[in-house]
Amino acid sequence: MTDHVTPPKKPDVLIIGAGWAGSIMAKELTEAGLHVTMLERGHDHSTAVEGAYPESIDELRGAIRKRLFQKLARTSLTIRNHPTQTALPYRQLAAFLPGEGVGGAGLHWSGCHFRTTEDELRLHSVTQERYGRNFIPDGMFLQDYGVSYQELEPFFDKAEKVFGTAGEASSVRGQATGGGNIFAPDRSDHFPLPPLADTFSASLFRKAATEVGFHPYSMPAANASQPYTNPYGCQMGPCNFCGYCSGYDCYLYSKASPNVNILPALRQDKRFTLITQAQVLEILLDDDRKTATGVRYIDLTTQSEQTMQADLVILSAFQLHNVHLMLTSGIGQPYDPVTQTGVIGRNFTYQTITSSRVWLPKTHFTNQFVGAGGGGVAIDDINHPGLDRGKAGFIGGSPIWVNQAGTKPINAALSSGGKGAPRWGHAYKTAMIDQYRHSLSIDAHGSNMAYRDVYLDLDPTWRNAYGQPMLRMTFTWKENDIRMNQYAVQHIGQIAKAMGATKIALNSLQHGQNFDSRLYQTTHLNGGVIMGENPKTSAVNRYLQSWDVSNLFVIGSSAFPQGLGYNPTGLVAALAYWSAYHIRHTYLRNPGPMVTA
Repeated sequence: MTDHVTPPKKPDVLIIGAGWAGSIMAKELTEAGLHVTMLERGHDHSTAVEGAYPESIDELRGAIRKRLFQKLARTSLTIRNHPTQTALPYRQLAAFLPGEGVGGAGLHWSGCHFRTTEDELRLHSVTQERYGRNFIPDGMFLQDYGVSYQELEPFFDKAEKVFGTAGEASSVRGQATGGGNIFAPDRSDHFPLPPLADTFSASLFRKAATEVGFHPYSMPAANASQPYTNPYGCQMGPCNFCGYCSGYDCYLYSKASPNVNILPALRQDKRFTLITQAQVLEILLDDDRKTATGVRYIDLTTQSEQTMQADLVILSAFQLHNVHLMLTSGIGQPYDPVTQTGVIGRNFTYQTITSSRVWLPKTHFTNQFVGAGGGGVAIDDINHPGLDRGKAGFIGGSPIWVNQAGTKPINAALSSGGKGAPRWGHAYKTAMIDQYRHSLSIDAHGSNMAYRDVYLDLDPTWRNAYGQPMLRMTFTWKENDIRMNQYAVQHIGQIAKAMGATKIALNSLQHGQNFDSRLYQTTHLNGGVIMGENPKTSAVNRYLQSWDVSNLFVIGSSAFPQGLGYNPTGLVAALAYWSAYHIRHTYLRNPGPMVTA
């Protein structure tokens, strides 16, 4: 497909956004016999062309000039820490990196492909059952998803087979199977591929964590450990640990992406049309505002405004854009933090992550140029359901891992030496070489809860290139996040000592510390169009169907009521397959609300 496709007059389904969620929905709904048109505001991306070696591993083009990321000149958002502040535009990508173009963030992601736990899906209920209502801090919004792990399990399994996920199960259909994560919920089948090999750093972490008394396991990675053909007939090659995953398209077809694992099959279906360079401005509604009739968009190739009608609309853009389109289209009541009413923009969450650095003896070479985006070794001892949160003093959890994804030359030069290290001259060069050769990073990657005064809304001042109000983010860290992170980082110190560290630089969130948009953390943004069982506190029902507009489904991490300890992509994919299944088997047979409010 190109940027100049002639749009069909009226497809059955319109999908907004060509990332993982949109590609999954398009494949499932074309299989159901529907004509599907997908609108993507960025360019098409071909792994065969743009991902070809050696241009694909150009760090200056990829990580510094951010080839695959959102262009903020056309549309961005504003950010502030507290409601009393004036928000300012996010002008330079730093803290998080939304994708743009076909594949979205699913093209530039690392490949960490986790499931979730039953407890995370019913966090509000579990917390009250175990610790009582008073354990939930004032102003914290906990909410159940309205769907169970058992219901989602077949769709986790399907997504792993499509992604070609490499990993090791702990139990399958109730039977212990080996050395996987002992805290993980039971599975209906094994991973489609065996786990990736450990890097040297990961092997040291595995050994030390075991000695300390923790339970290490190979991280599930959507980086193929062997040649693989998925259920759609799409082929993957084995990962060679080149280290160019996050921020890059994989020249070996080893990292799962919509461009490699779904779109090659989808593009062959005559019922599917992809239109790129289509900036959607509004979801159109009929006069009673209860039915979506289509969308209004700008054709960026001609700068002309277009409309397209459809019977079913799927909003599956990046989390921030899902929320923005719901607000600019006037669908659902915007959240008001004063009255605590409304649902669009409510329960916005992020993810806590801090990286601590460990230096090893000069006889240990960590070879940091080696890496795979999803590969590594993790422990869930501070994330699993059985952890006594009452004693630990926080809600949520934080996996700890060595995820050596490959340190590139420019990044190594910019980040060397640690806090207080010299920034130039002979001492700087010596510190850089020492860090590159003999150190490793250990991450505390944790959840983030929702709060009354953390939310998304439309900025009253700043507008994008199309005259629309920008999305405004009000966000900062809370004491629960900080206590959880500090608790996890303490255990990193124990493991580092067991590794024989010569120097340890522990890094944790500090009390009173605000979110800093200048520093990269993760691109794992959640909430704002959350799912649930009550239309007064959620925007979509358990099938991700809008409570207000029954032929509109909103797919993605915007549905998460709170942040996960894990990366979000695995749950995004499972929920997309779950929603698509119920559209096919329930909604299409009897269009209308699938849950009675």
